[in-house]
Amino acid sequence: MIVASCPVNQTPLDWDGNVDRILKATNQAREKGARLLLFPELCLSGYGCEDYFLMPWLYEEAFIRLERDIVPASTGILLAVGVPVSFQGFHYNTLAICIDGRLHGLYAKQILANEGVFYESRWFKPWPSNSTKELPGKPGVLIGDFTVNFNGMKVGFEICEDAWHPDERPAVIGAARFADLIINASASNFARGKLADRHHVVETLEGRNDAWYLYANLLGNESGNLIFDGEVILGKAGKVLASSPILSMEEYRVEVFELDEKRTNWPGPLQEESDFEEFTAAVCLGLKDYLRKSRSQGFTISLSGGADSSVCAVLVAEMLKRGIKNLGKIELERQLGFELGDDPHPISKLLSCAYQACENSGSTTLNAAEKLASELGAEFHYWDLRELVQDYTSIIENSTQQKLDWKTDDLCLQNIQARTRAPGIWMLANVRKHLLISTSNRSEGDVGYCTMDGDTAGCLAPIAGVSKHFIRQWLVWAKENLGIESLELVISQAPTAELRPTAQTDEGDLMPYDLLLEIEELFLLEKVSPSRIAEILSYRRSESLEYLQNCTSKFISMWKRNQWKRERLAPSFHLDNFNIVPRSMGRFPIFSA
Repeated sequence: MIVASCPVNQTPLDWDGNVDRILKATNQAREKGARLLLFPELCLSGYGCEDYFLMPWLYEEAFIRLERDIVPASTGILLAVGVPVSFQGFHYNTLAICIDGRLHGLYAKQILANEGVFYESRWFKPWPSNSTKELPGKPGVLIGDFTVNFNGMKVGFEICEDAWHPDERPAVIGAARFADLIINASASNFARGKLADRHHVVETLEGRNDAWYLYANLLGNESGNLIFDGEVILGKAGKVLASSPILSMEEYRVEVFELDEKRTNWPGPLQEESDFEEFTAAVCLGLKDYLRKSRSQGFTISLSGGADSSVCAVLVAEMLKRGIKNLGKIELERQLGFELGDDPHPISKLLSCAYQACENSGSTTLNAAEKLASELGAEFHYWDLRELVQDYTSIIENSTQQKLDWKTDDLCLQNIQARTRAPGIWMLANVRKHLLISTSNRSEGDVGYCTMDGDTAGCLAPIAGVSKHFIRQWLVWAKENLGIESLELVISQAPTAELRPTAQTDEGDLMPYDLLLEIEELFLLEKVSPSRIAEILSYRRSESLEYLQNCTSKFISMWKRNQWKRERLAPSFHLDNFNIVPRSMGRFPIFSA
């Protein structure tokens, strides 16, 4: 039998668009001879509907669209489409099995994803293994845990998290253990290095189930924070026989396989790219989708000449470059909803940058910003804000009858410079109909090393999910692999906020970024008690125990008192195995002792 798997880039509640992409992919799969086509989890409604899943009308609309649009399209083929279903007063995450123009049944997810970035049990109820019921008013239509006999094969089902629990999964204890072919509809978020973990999910079936295994993952920045890589996997008896390229900018792609028992020359899993390439591809896809789904016309960045804003600018330019290469200019314009024009450097329409000088800004960062914008082809502006900063300072001095100076008012005088930059850059973004990018990284978010309503201003924080240590390494990689020579001017600098008249560096204000990353990972990822972190670090690093204790104490103190800042950070992409964004997975109290 020829089978197909289709990653598809959907949008929550875009009923017309979601259905249209499913039907187009179905026609393409049928033309390629496929008898079975698998779509991702909840792809009819969109996976990221969140608390819309608490609203009854969503389930009514989803079932109307299923019966009216999807089921009739299954003539001559088995379609498996992720759809939310309301049944007997509870909500279920299901896979609708449509065969030859008839709804055969709804496989219901048994193990809900409820950790990290996932909160499925807030909306759905898990279905008990090895049980089925009949839908009211739909004679013969099952809901629950079942298999289907199709084209001489017994087909079983899993939905994403079902497969991540080796001893509880349907392929081991549920109906799917009797199957010849198991299909898995997934919405498994991207994180750097995750492909190996996902392939292991297939490999854990070795010796327990001899079935073929077909997997389809959701694709794209579906609803704002999570990026889905769109991987397709074909496996058998616990071996990955083939997998697809990931992070495609296409709206959907149909991957076709012939289930040939005699074939021995399967390509095996696709070789993983470096962390830097995966990060680049993921952010480029995220930026493209964020741009088109927000119906904006480009990005604006306050380009300081430092590492973070430079990374953001390069990623926007790379997004356009890859979009044109992968999709073609006409298709990219169609997706974005506006024309890029005939300019040989269309990036100038898509990316506007401004260097906003204050009293403590230096020629080194100005030169770096100007050269980078020129090499990328971006629109570039220079503004001198010293008079504005002085005006604000004078207002407060005159009002309070208090002269501000750096000995007693250091933080205040730093912050007003950063905040004065926000109104103008917002205005440029508004004029251009752009999204304003906030350039915050995860390390800054950890310790609150950012000015609220200043450098945190923005609609989107694309690098807030990765550490400053990673950002600095990525710049070196980007210079060599993306061929952007002006990044050397950024790499050669010590990171600095340039807000104080005396010499200032980020690591001088905080601690070495590699040490900050180690403390962060021990505390947030490995969940080590603050009192033990320095002791563990003393076995790994050369610094004294006292120094490590002081740095740990500083990190914890800054972490706990800056949760309110993290509550206000712009939306960001989940790119690593953890993040600190409260809307995603970093849920901590604003007050703690």
